[in-house]
Amino acid sequence: MAKQKKSKMALYTRQDKIILYCGYALLGLFLLAIIVPMIYIVIASFMDPVTLQNKGISFDFSKWSLDAYQRVVSDKQIWVGFRNAVLYSIIFTIISVAVTMLAAYPMSLPDFKGKKIFNTLFVITMFFSGGLIPTYLLINNLGLLDSMWAVILPGAFSVWNMIIARTYYQGVPRELREAADVDGASEMLYFFKILLPVCMPVVAVLALWQFVAMWNSYFDAMIYLNSASKQPLQLVLRSILIQSQPESGMIADIQSTAERAKMAELLKYATIIISSLPLLVMYPFFQKYFDAGIMAGSIKG
Repeated sequence: MAKQKKSKMALYTRQDKIILYCGYALLGLFLLAIIVPMIYIVIASFMDPVTLQNKGISFDFSKWSLDAYQRVVSDKQIWVGFRNAVLYSIIFTIISVAVTMLAAYPMSLPDFKGKKIFNTLFVITMFFSGGLIPTYLLINNLGLLDSMWAVILPGAFSVWNMIIARTYYQGVPRELREAADVDGASEMLYFFKILLPVCMPVVAVLALWQFVAMWNSYFDAMIYLNSASKQPLQLVLRSILIQSQPESGMIADIQSTAERAKMAELLKYATIIISSLPLLVMYPFFQKYFDAGIMAGSIKG
């Protein structure tokens, strides 16, 4: 392997090597820009708030504490938000992937009548939308206000994801469809029993994208949900991070205003870690689908 790398490097000109090393340097800086804040947040979430406030990050484990995690885990609203976030994300992912894959299939067929018209309509929605106020009025008139469907349904269909799925379909050999026709398979049987299993890489990638999108979403919930029992975790996290207002139960036993402010700062870090755990756990299981799902779905095979 080392000899192969040396032989490849010998083929590069001096300018190529400069560009290559500059690319490595930029990637290294980008990696540091991601890793350093993550390490800081993880360490800060374990530290005593007084030590963190006065001395900053310390690797003295005697100054570390699990107090922030204990307060976050024991808070009822955190678990309500966590449950809602998981529920909304799962339902949103299932609906979104199902609608996207179903819509992309006819758009991938060369003999589909009206294909250009639908393509034009889909592309228009990528550049223009109804706006916030008309959308709010529509949600209200449909009776979806203050329900989870107000958060799930409006963004369930993504034109960009449909284009990726359509391109992936077009990369599937036509011989597969012809063989299914010879065996007498109907359109529905071919799609669900033959085509979808072949397209599992792109399905997995789209599912991960949509799950992450819903998990990180807070704006729609902030606009459409009024009940605290229906708010997702990101709204709870927003109140802690931006408004610096942790749930009263987290700091009810602290009397000093200064100590409350220090603990509120520490709770930010612990809440960020807890809210990120599901995504960190998911990524390794979906990683193997990325190359096949993204690359094959982004260029026509």
